[in-house]
Amino acid sequence: MTPDTLADLGVTFLGSRMKRLADRLQTDAAATLQAMNLPIQPAQQQFLAVLRQQGPQTVGGVAQHLRISQPTATRAVQALMEQGLIDASREGRDQRQKLLSLSAAGEALMDRLERDLWPKVEAAAVSLCGGRHAALLEEITMIETELDRRSLVDRIMAPAAAPAMTIRDFSDDLARAFHDINAAWIAQMFALEENDITLLENPRELIVDKGGAVLFAQTPDLGVVGTCAIMRMKDGWFELTKMGVLEAARGRKVGEFLLAAALERAKAMGVADRLYLLTNRKCGPAIHLYEKLGFQHDAEIMALFGARYERCDVAMRYRG
Repeated sequence: MTPDTLADLGVTFLGSRMKRLADRLQTDAAATLQAMNLPIQPAQQQFLAVLRQQGPQTVGGVAQHLRISQPTATRAVQALMEQGLIDASREGRDQRQKLLSLSAAGEALMDRLERDLWPKVEAAAVSLCGGRHAALLEEITMIETELDRRSLVDRIMAPAAAPAMTIRDFSDDLARAFHDINAAWIAQMFALEENDITLLENPRELIVDKGGAVLFAQTPDLGVVGTCAIMRMKDGWFELTKMGVLEAARGRKVGEFLLAAALERAKAMGVADRLYLLTNRKCGPAIHLYEKLGFQHDAEIMALFGARYERCDVAMRYRG
């Protein structure tokens, strides 16, 4: 048996597969109409059906009811007028618009279609679908709705989505990533301070073992791409600290993903209402992100903790 190449190509050629199916159905429909001596083509029936169900319409109205282009509707209507199945008048308020309606011959043809053909077509279609016609129509409606929302060309030409990110908790094999990612971004904008070095070299001892948490963002293609920590401080305060993103992953919104995960973790730990961070006004995009997710500038936090880093001139507290 000859392989069905179009079927083998799968959903990539969905349009071609559906057109092939439509062509087969239309061919059989045309043969049926000819056998029953009904003087109309399969694709013309829908235009008569609109006028039968909705009453007189303009060409634009017909096109809207069928969700097709107006030029396509115009060509079909013109052919039906030439066959004497549709009449056109200018009896409405707007004399520039032709109002279409079924002629006497069109009404008579519709009587025959509705009585002699369409019930048989419906029964044959239900049989063809194995009784699953309702589900099939729902799927077609869903596809049409999705195309209304966003065209296929937009979906094809849109930039590829970044691979999905996941969160990992600290383990000793990730200690190097915690150090290197943070050391790299700090060195780009500032100088590593003694506090930085001590913390980056001892994340388990100074953060995890003292009741804090270190989180990592990971992607399938790049591995670990970012990290941040929630560190226990004095008097029940917790600091959101050491949030860095791998340079190769910039533009993937890793920081926002990490920050949201850290806030969820802080809430799970019951410390979100005592969570703060320290930063520098040079980190404008980061500050904007902090504000977006619920942090507010706080003078008390600056007074209590700002002196920990020479570069610190912004202190914020999470307010939800």
